[in-house]
Amino acid sequence: MTLRDTPPFRADHVGSLLRPPNLLKARAQRAADEITADELRVIEDEAIRDVVRMQRDVGLRSATDGEFRRTSWHMDFIYQLGGVHRTDEKIQVHFRNADGELDFESAALVIDEPVRLTETIFGDAFSFLAQTVEPDVTAKLTIPSPSMVHYRGGRAAIDPAVYPDEEQFWADLSAAYAEQVRRVAALGCRYLQLDDTSLAYLNDPDQRKLLTERGDDAEHQHLRYIKQINAAIADRPAGLNVTTHMCRGNFRSSWAAEGGYDFVAEALFSELAVDGFFLEYDDERSGGFAPLRFVPPGKQVVLGLVTTKRGELESKDALKRRIDEAAKYVPLEQLCLSPQCGFSSTVEGNVLSYEQEVAKLRLIAETAAEVWG
Repeated sequence: MTLRDTPPFRADHVGSLLRPPNLLKARAQRAADEITADELRVIEDEAIRDVVRMQRDVGLRSATDGEFRRTSWHMDFIYQLGGVHRTDEKIQVHFRNADGELDFESAALVIDEPVRLTETIFGDAFSFLAQTVEPDVTAKLTIPSPSMVHYRGGRAAIDPAVYPDEEQFWADLSAAYAEQVRRVAALGCRYLQLDDTSLAYLNDPDQRKLLTERGDDAEHQHLRYIKQINAAIADRPAGLNVTTHMCRGNFRSSWAAEGGYDFVAEALFSELAVDGFFLEYDDERSGGFAPLRFVPPGKQVVLGLVTTKRGELESKDALKRRIDEAAKYVPLEQLCLSPQCGFSSTVEGNVLSYEQEVAKLRLIAETAAEVWG
């Protein structure tokens, strides 16, 4: 068995990485109007060069820019879609961790114009990354999936005067994403990841209850999301590998949802037309591997066995045992290894050090080489 030549790779990672202190300082200075946007960009560029070098040095064959130019993994993208705007209202997301609970607050959104793509979102950021990676490393772009535009507010966030028929909203949203996919492929992107917490959240009965209470069809929401993601990537150019990443929330080492993949598994794995699935599997919150029995031949499953929520390093033997367990449901040839989520889904980052982050990425690369060749 050999290492893979196309994404996802045997050793991979989700996307976001801990922001270095000097970058955090520069962002604060920019927010206070103490430095210019150009000055901030110079600091971002240098930080990205360093983190791209680190990814190659630990043995990874793909590299992201760590999402260093973003505050949030998804809202920085969503607010750049035409027709989507911030509101003065706030969304509260309740998170939990081993030490207790905390709440994340962000601006709500409203869809008050037809959804469209007005510019290539993260286009400049990807171009810089592509120019920075070495020839033997694949530049990876991460963006939120179309589902995330809807999940935060549901039907209530869509102005009925703009979309009296919700079907037109979905058509416009998928068309905007399809254009984004086409444009980033034209920039040379060969590895695109659609990050999606909603498809994992929907496994949690408490999350489905919340959706039902706000008037959404929680029992069938995942089917709609799968349909729209497929529409967005249906015409992707040959040579563009698309994956999706699903987790149950990641904010300062905390999570928002729990439960295995059972509720969505059959439709998700058999119908979602991506090349690979990044799946959170770092602890009991994620359930067992049995739902992987629905994964068809030709699809890769990237097992997120290494947690980004704590700094303690996993053992290779434990990781290999878990890979063997998963291989009872999907062939070893279709498996890969990664962290369970990003290290810094928001600018604040998770509660671990840079050195611990590097050690975890190196562990993934070394373990994958021992397992697959």
